[in-house]
Amino acid sequence: MAGRLDKLRKLIESQDPRLDALLIESRENRRYMSGFSGSAGFLVIGRDCAYLITDFRYTEQAADQAPEFKIVRHGSPFTATLLEVLAKAKVKRLGFEKAHLTYGRYDDLRTKLAPVELVPTESLVENLRAVKDAGEIKTIKEASRIADEAFGRLLKLLKIGLTEKEVAAELEYQMRRLGAAGAAFDMVVASGQRSSLPHAEPTDRRIDVGDFLTIDFGAEYRGYRSDCTRTMVFGRVTKKQREIYDIVLRAHEAAIAAARPGLLGKELDAVARKVINDAGFAANFGHGLGHGVGLAVHEGPGVGQTGDLPLTKGNVITIEPGIYLPGWGGVRIEDMGALTANGFDDFTKAPKQLITLE
Repeated sequence: MAGRLDKLRKLIESQDPRLDALLIESRENRRYMSGFSGSAGFLVIGRDCAYLITDFRYTEQAADQAPEFKIVRHGSPFTATLLEVLAKAKVKRLGFEKAHLTYGRYDDLRTKLAPVELVPTESLVENLRAVKDAGEIKTIKEASRIADEAFGRLLKLLKIGLTEKEVAAELEYQMRRLGAAGAAFDMVVASGQRSSLPHAEPTDRRIDVGDFLTIDFGAEYRGYRSDCTRTMVFGRVTKKQREIYDIVLRAHEAAIAAARPGLLGKELDAVARKVINDAGFAANFGHGLGHGVGLAVHEGPGVGQTGDLPLTKGNVITIEPGIYLPGWGGVRIEDMGALTANGFDDFTKAPKQLITLE
C-alpha cells in the first residue's frame, strides 16, 4: 500500500497543493488505499501521515489489514476523535470526497471541525483504481474464473419450469461453493419478454418453452468483482431470435477486436454501436458499451457515448452490447477483460455462441 500512498499524495499535490490531508470515507476507496475491509472507518492521509480511524469492533482487524496506517479508535462522537487527529497532524485544509460525502455529513463536519477548512476533491482515489496492477488483475481473473465455472454448472441444472429467483439462487450458491464471497452485485435474471429489461430483478416467473433467458452475474473474490452476461434460448430458436443474437454477437466481437490503449471510451463504444445501428436497431441499444470493474462493479473508466478519456493499459473493462425490444425480449452478451499493451485480454471463457437448452 505504500506505493499507493505515494501516488495519492502526488495526485493531491497536483489537484490542490494547499491541501494538508484527504479524508476518505468511501468503502472501496478506503479498502484500496489501506487494505482494511471493515464496514466502518475513515482514512486521513497527509503528506507525512496516514491514519485509519475506526470503532471498537474493527481495531484488531484494522491493525492486521492496514500496517501502513496508525490505527485510532474513536468514541462518540466520532468528530471529536477526528478533530484530535487533525490537530496532531497540523491539518488546516482537509480535502473530502465530494462524490461520497452526503450534505448532512458535510454540514456536520463543517460545524464540528472548525476552524479546519473542508475542501471538495474529485476522483483522486478513483483515478488510481482505474488502472489495475498485476495483483489486482490476478484476483479479478480468479473472480471471473469462479463465475465461469459456476455458470457451467448452472447450465447442467437449468430446465423449463424453474423460476428466475431459483436460477439466481442456484448460480450464487455455485459461486460460493467455488470460493466466492458471494454475488458481485444484484443478479439480473430475465426470461421471455422480460429479457427486454436490461436490469430486470429476478421474479417468480417460470421459464417456458421458446424463452430467451438473460443472466447478468459475477462473483466477488477477495473484494474484487467480475461481470458477465449470457443470453440463451429454451427450445427451438426462431429466425428472429437468431437474427437479433447474431447482430449483438457481431457488435461484441467487433468491439473486443478493436479494444486497445489510447482509444477513447466513446470511440470503442462507437465500434459496437455502428454494427447495431447499421442493422436498424439504433433505438434499442440505450446503454453504454461498458464500464470499469474492480472493487466496485461499476467504476472508471467509462466506455460509453460520453467516455472522453483514453483507455489505458491496466484498465479492466466490460464489453456488453445489447438489443432490447419491448414486448418481445432482448439479448446482451458481456465479457470482461484487461487492456494490454496491444489489445484486450478477455477473462471471460463462458461460451458466446447462442446456447440452446431443453
